[in-house]
Amino acid sequence: MIKIFICLILIVVCISCSNTNIDTNTENNKISLNDPENLYKLAKINFDQQNFELARKQFAEIKKLFPLSNEAIQSEIMIAFISYVQMDYNNAILNFKKIIHKYPSHKDLDYVYYMIALCNYEQLQNESLDGYFNDLALEAFDQVINRFPDSKYAKDSRQKIILVNSNIAAKHMEIGRFYLNNNKYIAALNRFKIVVDEYSITKFTPEALHRMVEAYYAIGMYEESYNTAALLGYNYPNSKWYKLSYNLVEQINAKETFLEKIRNFFDG
Repeated sequence: MIKIFICLILIVVCISCSNTNIDTNTENNKISLNDPENLYKLAKINFDQQNFELARKQFAEIKKLFPLSNEAIQSEIMIAFISYVQMDYNNAILNFKKIIHKYPSHKDLDYVYYMIALCNYEQLQNESLDGYFNDLALEAFDQVINRFPDSKYAKDSRQKIILVNSNIAAKHMEIGRFYLNNNKYIAALNRFKIVVDEYSITKFTPEALHRMVEAYYAIGMYEESYNTAALLGYNYPNSKWYKLSYNLVEQINAKETFLEKIRNFFDG
């Protein structure tokens, strides 16, 4: 009987302790709901679990309840970022721009500018598209570099600019090839010259030079064809495009040798 009585007492004590813990935890939860930092952590957990719509609502609630807190500003950034993750680029850019206007001195402003650039950059699907997003992306990445030259985002912005320029160069190459194939040699030359003069660091430069050799050859401008082939050979001696240009220049040599023989015959 004594053992049974002791067991009953222990059970009552355990239940009492358990109830106390539940009440305490419940009270702690009530306190945390009035704390923007803890609310932000909760919203971030939902974001990390890809519960984006719930996270968006929770971030919006933080903005509403604690508009002057640091968490409110960070919540605005996260709301914009959720739009970016969902590829709703227009809303993402709109929200990021609102943050720039509202908090022009915020410590993470370099990130906000970078995200605007990234939204435009990710809408570049191929070189055949309109150059609208090319220009927007370049302008936005330039903003990051010029405003925040020492930012960790500046380095990636420089890399992205190279890729955007490659996209632009590819578009000029496509148009230039079209003109060349349709015997519009001057128009083709203009496009290839743009690639050589303005986008020389891209992978398209050797081909652009070779296409210029072809265009000059087609309209009988042999000296220009020679000079361009020489330039190609000097800068890209191992390129397949130089080998093609060299073969074309050899044909020019053969023609000129033949013409020279004819002239010598009549002169003699």
